[in-house]
Amino acid sequence: MTEQQAPSFAIEKLYVKDLSLEVPNAPAVFAEHANPEIGIQLQTAAQNLGDDAYEVVLTVTVTAKVGEKTMFLVEVSQSGIFRVRNVPAENLEPLLSIACPNILFPYAREVVSESVSRAGFMPVILQPVNFEALYAARAQQQQAEATPQ
Repeated sequence: MTEQQAPSFAIEKLYVKDLSLEVPNAPAVFAEHANPEIGIQLQTAAQNLGDDAYEVVLTVTVTAKVGEKTMFLVEVSQSGIFRVRNVPAENLEPLLSIACPNILFPYAREVVSESVSRAGFMPVILQPVNFEALYAARAQQQQAEATPQ
């Protein structure tokens, strides 16, 4: 196998594509002394940009509530452009759905923590995520939906 045919993977660019922070009940929310319930949602998307380049977007949404009252909501779309060459087709989707989000997640975690701190709250430290398990669960769900009942 020549060097031109060898599989290769490179990070071209990492960036915040979108960032939103809301504190809808400020300033009254700062008088709350109860510990908020934290909800976290993750979503990944990938698109082919051509010329062996792919954009992968990891969207992390964190919502903190006390009862029905929202203390804060932060959403970050941490993105990356990855150059992928000579990777077999069956390995491309797992690469874009597992490896790339694993690279993006620490950056998204930092943006969430910093944003929440700047909003006047204690930082939210996101726990590690098993993107391989999320990918497997999503693939299993898609297979179940495709199977006629």
